[in-house]
Amino acid sequence: MWRLRRAAVACEVCQSLVKHSSGIKGSLPLQKLHLVSRSIYHSHHPTLKLQRPQLRTSFQQFSSLTNLPLRKLKFSPIKYGYQPRRNFWPARLATRLLKLRYLILGSAVGGGYTAKKTFDQWKDMIPDLSEYKWIVPDIVWEIDEYIDFEKIRKALPNSEDLVKLAPDFDKIVESLSLLKDFFTSGHKLVSEVIGASDLLLLLGSPEETAFRATDRGSESDKHFRKVSDKEKIDQLQEELLHTQLKYQRILERLEKENKELRKLVLQKDDKGIHHRKLKKSLIDMYSEVLDVLSDYDASYNTQDHLPRVVVVGDQSAGKTSVLEMIAQARIFPRGSGEMMTRSPVKVTLSEGPHHVALFKDSSREFDLTKEEDLAALRHEIELRMRKNVKEGCTVSPETISLNVKGPGLQRMVLVDLPGVINTVTSGMAPDTKETIFSISKAYMQNPNAIILCIQDGSVDAERSIVTDLVSQMDPHGRRTIFVLTKVDLAEKNVASPSRIQQIIEGKLFPMKALGYFAVVTGKGNSSESIEAIREYEEEFFQNSKLLKTSMLKAHQVTTRNLSLAVSDCFWKMVRESVEQQADSFKATRFNLETEWKNNYPRLRELDRNELFEKAKNEILDEVISLSQVTPKHWEEILQQSLWERVSTHVIENIYLPAAQTMNSGTFNTTVDIKLKQWTDKQLPNKAVEVAWETLQEEFSRFMTEPKGKEHDDIFDKLKEAVKEESIKRHKWNDFAEDSLRVIQHNALEDRSISDKQQWDAAIYFMEEALQARLKDTENAIENMVGPDWKKRWLYWKNRTQEQCVHNETKNELEKMLKCNEEHPAYLASDEITTVRKNLESRGVEVDPSLIKDTWHQVYRRHFLKTALNHCNLCRRGFYYYQRHFVDSELECNDVVLFWRIQRMLAITANTLRQQLTNTEVRRLEKNVKEVLEDFAEDGEKKIKLLTGKRVQLAEDLKKVREIQEKLDAFIEALHQEK
Repeated sequence: MWRLRRAAVACEVCQSLVKHSSGIKGSLPLQKLHLVSRSIYHSHHPTLKLQRPQLRTSFQQFSSLTNLPLRKLKFSPIKYGYQPRRNFWPARLATRLLKLRYLILGSAVGGGYTAKKTFDQWKDMIPDLSEYKWIVPDIVWEIDEYIDFEKIRKALPNSEDLVKLAPDFDKIVESLSLLKDFFTSGHKLVSEVIGASDLLLLLGSPEETAFRATDRGSESDKHFRKVSDKEKIDQLQEELLHTQLKYQRILERLEKENKELRKLVLQKDDKGIHHRKLKKSLIDMYSEVLDVLSDYDASYNTQDHLPRVVVVGDQSAGKTSVLEMIAQARIFPRGSGEMMTRSPVKVTLSEGPHHVALFKDSSREFDLTKEEDLAALRHEIELRMRKNVKEGCTVSPETISLNVKGPGLQRMVLVDLPGVINTVTSGMAPDTKETIFSISKAYMQNPNAIILCIQDGSVDAERSIVTDLVSQMDPHGRRTIFVLTKVDLAEKNVASPSRIQQIIEGKLFPMKALGYFAVVTGKGNSSESIEAIREYEEEFFQNSKLLKTSMLKAHQVTTRNLSLAVSDCFWKMVRESVEQQADSFKATRFNLETEWKNNYPRLRELDRNELFEKAKNEILDEVISLSQVTPKHWEEILQQSLWERVSTHVIENIYLPAAQTMNSGTFNTTVDIKLKQWTDKQLPNKAVEVAWETLQEEFSRFMTEPKGKEHDDIFDKLKEAVKEESIKRHKWNDFAEDSLRVIQHNALEDRSISDKQQWDAAIYFMEEALQARLKDTENAIENMVGPDWKKRWLYWKNRTQEQCVHNETKNELEKMLKCNEEHPAYLASDEITTVRKNLESRGVEVDPSLIKDTWHQVYRRHFLKTALNHCNLCRRGFYYYQRHFVDSELECNDVVLFWRIQRMLAITANTLRQQLTNTEVRRLEKNVKEVLEDFAEDGEKKIKLLTGKRVQLAEDLKKVREIQEKLDAFIEALHQEK
């Protein structure tokens, strides 16, 4: 009887276990259960209440593990109890045990469903590669044309061979029948039922496997293993952390393999296996729009509101290191505590087969996998920064544009700004702090800019300056991402780890943010590689208490998660704002076109570059016109200019001293000596100077000469600058003086006048020269003695006291000349004393130097008048010249001198004209072309020389049209990608 009663109890326990483990609600009334069974079955019974700790995990939208949702884990309730004695217990026991086949079948179905669900989850985790379909060569899609799949199908085993590989289901049924016989035996029934309960727990749902409690029954059913709630929670967190890290490593491995495969495909495409032209990537198109916008002057209230990631932070907070981790290369100059970022650097990240970097205005590619190229890139960035910084300044607002391409890079545009400082140190400009603040505000005030706020975790948060600045620009935190760097140092140095949690959660600052991240950017060694830093970062967070104690969540750590989050936020902002910006530029274009039509209806819309090309063609035409100047014109202006330059020297230093001699032999000897000295030292140099000045004057005349109605005064400043720079660069041929000296010396040695015409020409030339000198001398005397009586009476002019003294001295000297008309050119000392005493007797006090100055002009006028009278007498002296003035009192050696000078001038002018037309004009034309090419490459020069409202309006029209076209193309490509 006792055995039958225990069997009935075991049967009821088995029935209860089957019902609860298979998820079928029992219909047995609670009043009919045993006391112990009732207390377990009822969830509110005071004798037993199992605690089930709730696992709470939340993943934000930036998590890289959001595709791996964790299942809520449940404890399997274990119930104990027995039923009162029933009749027909053998039949009921057999019925309950036969239900085991349904249990096994249900478990198989549930396991299949769970496997399908897990497969779907893993399938969803695989990235969508449809957008990269263009990378795969067309040959892949046409592979069926090259591979015979029918042969492959025939080579595969048939269905009969596959059936042989299937399991033997008869043996499985036989095993199940043995298991059934085993349970129907009555030997040790209670222990077998308890073992069956363990089996049912093992076959439970996947949600129960992580937290099941193993119950090993004994004779007394009250003994079971108890695990505290705290240990279960610790075990859960440890298992969760390991699972996340495991899947993260799997995901990174898959991405790495995908990166290698894409790299191979792109490399094959570059080698010519696939000759299709690659489309420009979205990020490259967007970067071009930003480059054009950076040069656009928003004079019509059109502001640049296109998104970009603005990286701001205190100096030495780790901004550059974070950027380098995102770009996966050490590309920026580094310095210990020194300000290295002196101007904004726009970095465009895009995907490509090779890890390279290049500047916007350069075609050189820097291979970021080679240390030599990395060092050269850092040096080039530093040079460009120093070039942008003007003298007397520390930082510059001019942007350096850099493109970085590589496999696996997240597509985005980042702008690295100079670090915010609190104090201006020695060596900095006084306005450095204010300049950095103004640059940062200019980028952050863009309502669509994403602010990447970098905070140094190793220093006190109260010392941060940038958080207040970011709070002013984005008070609601709708576009700010907060990044805490150097978390490894913070964990070591901060006494309370909860302080780091407060910083990450934004509770320690008034600043709000869209997301909070913690990263490690290395051990402080500038020679560390990016791969080494990444491994150190993973190792740190894997062992960090911040993750184990749930102060930080897995999606909030590592620069990889940060780059994913920033990229997602960037493209979300781009899609939301780019069309609005395109509409704004369409309105601006309409306004500019309307203004142009109203102000310049008959002119083409030529921008600065087009105007420069038009001016360049005009200048080259004018230079070419120099070669069309006639030889006669060149010789006339050269001869006239040369005589104007040397006439003073000829009259004062050659003719006048020689004319003071008493006979013709001394006159000719003096003339020959002085002409030889003049030719050896001064004359060739003077001639080259005259030729060069003549070329400049002619070139300037052609450049500035109005062209009538076609003349455009907008080119005047440019033409003047080109003329000055070309003349400055031009140098006359060094050998010209030597050849010219020989020619001039030979010309001056010739004294043979061949005909009367040349004689008359020499007399005419001499008369003109002497009359010009006489006129200049009379003007000098008039300025010295003041107006004569006629001008005093007619124009009411008076003489000054000094002029009166000069006039009295002049009158006294003229009296002396009338007494001796052949007086020499210089006064003797006794003559000066006589003149002074005569003037003193009339009450005029004079100085001997005043007497000498007055005598020079008086005697000069007397000499020139005498020479002109002698020149008139020599008009009929050609006959005597032919007879060498034999048996004649007339001597005309001065006429021969002026003939020699005139002939030398003509020969020199002819020689210089040949040098001009054959050599110098061409060299000047070459210089002009070089200057124009230099100006064409100098944008600042063109902006300075081509100015005005018309130029600026055309320039704005061109820029707005270019921006609109690029924006429309980008929007179209963006829609196609969607």
